[in-house]
Amino acid sequence: MIKNRIKEFRAIHNMTQSDLAKKVKVRRETIGNLEKGKYNPSLVLAWNIADVFGVKIEEIFTVID
Repeated sequence: MIKNRIKEFRAIHNMTQSDLAKKVKVRRETIGNLEKGKYNPSLVLAWNIADVFGVKIEEIFTVID
């Protein structure tokens, strides 16, 4: 399972789910489902999300055993 801090980073950057979705070219529902842990992002999507926030992927996504 992968835990993420997307919601936290969105709040820091004063960004809505829709704002982030537009920047990474996915639907708003995709961001919501990621935040709820309903599914894990592709590597490309994880990379793009981290790039939007200017951080390394590991700062947003953590693998939990």
